[in-house]
Amino acid sequence: MQIQDLPYPDPGVPDARSGPRFLWWLGRNQLGGQLKSLAWGLLHFVSVSSLPFCVGLAVQAVVDRSGGRLALTGVLMVICGIGIAVGDTFLHRAAVTNWITAAARVQQLLARKAALLGSGLTRRVAAGEVVAVSTGDVEKIGWFVEAASRFTAAALTVVVVCVGLLVYQPALGVVVAVGLPVLALAVLPLLPRATRRADAQREKAGRATELASDTVAGLRVLRGIGGEELFLDRYRRASQEVRHAAVRSARMWALISAIQVLLPGLLLIAVVWHGVHLARQGRIEVGELVTVYSAVMVLTYPLRHFEEIAMAYSFSRPSAQRAARVLSLERTTDAGGSRAADAPTGDLHDPATGLLAPAGRLTAVVCGDPDAAGRLAERLGGHPAEPGPSVLLGGVPLDELPLDSARTAVLVQDKDPVLLSGTLRDLLDVPASADVRAEAALAAAQCGDVLDALVQGALDAGDPLDARITERGRSLSGGQRQRLALARSLITDPEVLVLDEPTSAVDSHTEARIAQGVRELRTGRTTVVFTSSPLLLDRADRVALVHEGEVVAVGVHRELVRSEPRYRAVVTRETEDEAAAPGTRHGRAAPRGPLDDEAGPRGPLEEIEESA
Repeated sequence: MQIQDLPYPDPGVPDARSGPRFLWWLGRNQLGGQLKSLAWGLLHFVSVSSLPFCVGLAVQAVVDRSGGRLALTGVLMVICGIGIAVGDTFLHRAAVTNWITAAARVQQLLARKAALLGSGLTRRVAAGEVVAVSTGDVEKIGWFVEAASRFTAAALTVVVVCVGLLVYQPALGVVVAVGLPVLALAVLPLLPRATRRADAQREKAGRATELASDTVAGLRVLRGIGGEELFLDRYRRASQEVRHAAVRSARMWALISAIQVLLPGLLLIAVVWHGVHLARQGRIEVGELVTVYSAVMVLTYPLRHFEEIAMAYSFSRPSAQRAARVLSLERTTDAGGSRAADAPTGDLHDPATGLLAPAGRLTAVVCGDPDAAGRLAERLGGHPAEPGPSVLLGGVPLDELPLDSARTAVLVQDKDPVLLSGTLRDLLDVPASADVRAEAALAAAQCGDVLDALVQGALDAGDPLDARITERGRSLSGGQRQRLALARSLITDPEVLVLDEPTSAVDSHTEARIAQGVRELRTGRTTVVFTSSPLLLDRADRVALVHEGEVVAVGVHRELVRSEPRYRAVVTRETEDEAAAPGTRHGRAAPRGPLDDEAGPRGPLEEIEESA
């Protein structure tokens, strides 16, 4: 696999049983790139390690006054130089390719898993951890995968040089052959402690990052309650903990690096001392002493890769463990599907709760527990949080449909939709039936003032669709973001559209217009709206009350307000005792304050119904 061939047609099925198994699986799936890197690494390291032998031969040729051997040695040094240059160039190329392709494979696997799990991913794994795995952890995993082949080449070179020294000069070769394994293994006892300190640093850094992202996301609220300094102090303390942990980790790695410098120096001293002693006895030639001395000096270069592989594994192992934990997550239902890819049509029915949304009708669902409403909305879209009977669309279980077909048939917009940065045209460029134009969707979602605000914020945008939206739409109010997300959902024009509190952040007048616009635009299509707003409920063809996990009442809004105390308690914000009291003036809604800078107070239910 070359970089220009990315992305992978199929990244494969990972072995996610553990971090080391995942790393091993990655290495096996890049065997061609690993062997290529190993071959170029051997050429480079062997060429570097051959130079001492050439130097020793040259010195001995000068001592023996042999011009022919000196010229031959010069030719050999030129060949070694070419091997060093060629090997280093293509080793770097192969190593970078292995790094990038390994990281790309992991990112594709994570993206595929995120697409498979949908919103269920963030319910089972913290969003900060998902971001950490897909960014920093991917780089560390790629580092170890590409470093493994270079380490193997360095280790083989060390073995070849030791064998060569034993054959070339046994008396000094034994000292080198015994000393080098000691150098390579001397730092092993320190690695567990270094790994623990590195893990502690990453854990503290992760907590600090989550705290920072949460603070930034809630900055508007923090300013409103005067909590900026409090959270800033918390982040200061967290960042100082990260700094202290980083210093402790750096001290350990500095100690390991110092040992890697000290021990080769001691070995070099031992070789020189023993070699000089042998030379004075006449047991070795001067050229042989120079050769062994130079070989020990040069071997410190491949030996540095022993330290690098130890660091790479220490940093990549927890990263691979986190990636494996995410990749091991499975949907609560089968995503492969056993039926044809064509999406069915018809009524949407949930056997678990008894909820029925007739085809082509606008159905409103009232649920006293917002979290339960969110779980039910996800369930209707084929993303159940826990195992259970499958939702039926036209009598066909969504579990038996291929995941792409199920998502094409049923679209769920949750209560906190995300707007990606880019132009408004990019935001609305989504897979759609082409039956709903962008202008119609924006009008139904009452986005006129949003378009004006975007154009005013981007002076170079003549067309509102060319106006840019900042990251997550932070420059817009909550109601504006909500309406743009609703327009995006309307453009897709799915067979079934499930909306979870689509107007919770807009004022009453805008909400009334949105209710009418959605009803008109979705005529003939199945729409399910989770809401407790009387304005939306009054526009619905059918209203279902879900209580304690099952549908307990079905009807139209005005009938349920008069006849169902539990429904009235949710919609009017009364307690069930007040709603059921004989003297209670049924149908009176408690006023709701503004939810953002757009929202206004809501009046009594009679006034709302009159305005509707």
